[in-house]
Amino acid sequence: MAAGVRLDPESLLSAYMNGAFPMAGSDGVIKWYTADPRGILPLDAFHIPKTLRATIRQRRFDMHVNRDFRATMAACMDNRQGGTWINAKLISAYTRLHEMGFAHSVEAWHGDELAGGLYGVSIGAAFFGESMFFRKTDASKVALAFLVERLKDRQFELLDTQAVTSHLSRFGCIQIPAGDYLKLLREAIAKPRDFA
Repeated sequence: MAAGVRLDPESLLSAYMNGAFPMAGSDGVIKWYTADPRGILPLDAFHIPKTLRATIRQRRFDMHVNRDFRATMAACMDNRQGGTWINAKLISAYTRLHEMGFAHSVEAWHGDELAGGLYGVSIGAAFFGESMFFRKTDASKVALAFLVERLKDRQFELLDTQAVTSHLSRFGCIQIPAGDYLKLLREAIAKPRDFA
């Protein structure tokens, strides 16, 4: 953890390539963080629960990539009950990354309503999942399943979740030592991939 965060695109990308990520505290101060152990979601071991599989087959949601990145990130900020690590400065910074082709949103739409989704950063064959939200049941889960399929189709190698939550563990998320994570990270970012 370190203070004095610069949020220009070069600093953000450099941080991700070295295993760090920014978070805002309740006081609004943004700091760099790392995690040991680190949460990852192995793409080949991704598990879709039976009930979610049925929801996906029903096609309740129209799935889009990068249709409204800023709205997706803002919804992630608003969706956090009891506080959030996202603030307006981070939204501006990640929107710049999005305009440069590094930050992406996966969105589940229900008619004209943004019903759920997630966003993250893509560098090489690594995708760094940042946050997700839902306004309708299962919308964020469908977005996660869509993300994993997209990453597999495009031969990505690493889906970083930063930490393991009980929610993510249902899908196969695991913890690995930081040293092992950094090795996977170095290998993945060296391989050119196109998320969009």
